Amino acid sequence: MKYYKIRTLDNDGIFPLKTKKFLFKMIKREYGYGYIPKYHGDIKNLEEVYLNNKRNSFFIAQDKDENIIGTLAIREYDREFEQFNNLYCRDSTASIWRAFVDENYRRLGIASALVNEAEKFSKNSNYKKIYLHTHKNVDGALEFWKSLDYNITLDTDNHLQTVHMEKNINSVLGNIDFNIKDSIAYI
Repeated sequence: MKYYKIRTLDNDGIFPLKTKKFLFKMIKREYGYGYIPKYHGDIKNLEEVYLNNKRNSFFIAQDKDENIIGTLAIREYDREFEQFNNLYCRDSTASIWRAFVDENYRRLGIASALVNEAEKFSKNSNYKKIYLHTHKNVDGALEFWKSLDYNITLDTDNHLQTVHMEKNINSVLGNIDFNIKDSIAYI
């Protein structure tokens, strides 16, 4: 039986540093490269981007020994894709970032639990949509997001195999009282 809990990352203790290390380890494993300033500035500035901004949040999954085994960040939409100029804006669109689960803990519902917390946060922060991009070459990623009712808005067919997706959360979640406490599951 594997145990995990989901919690909101905060500025206390060593967990922001542990989260950064986990993220760079996962990026290296999934994509085969390390830190690239253009793509990973939010990780280096995790506290400023996610923890000190009320419109953004960062969720972690931990095992029984408090090791980080999964992450998911949610923040105001801040991309400047020409294709989406009139579709997304900061005030009404959140975007998912840094969705990773350690390979030893996959297929246990951890990623779905992290997404659920991000959707609750987004709904209670008055976002109407959630945007994300994923890559077709990441094993299971596209199928996972589709299973959670995220819809493809653009398949770039580029060398990175990037797919842009969205979900309208305004009508899906109804009224949610957002008061996250540690969510615990035994699998």
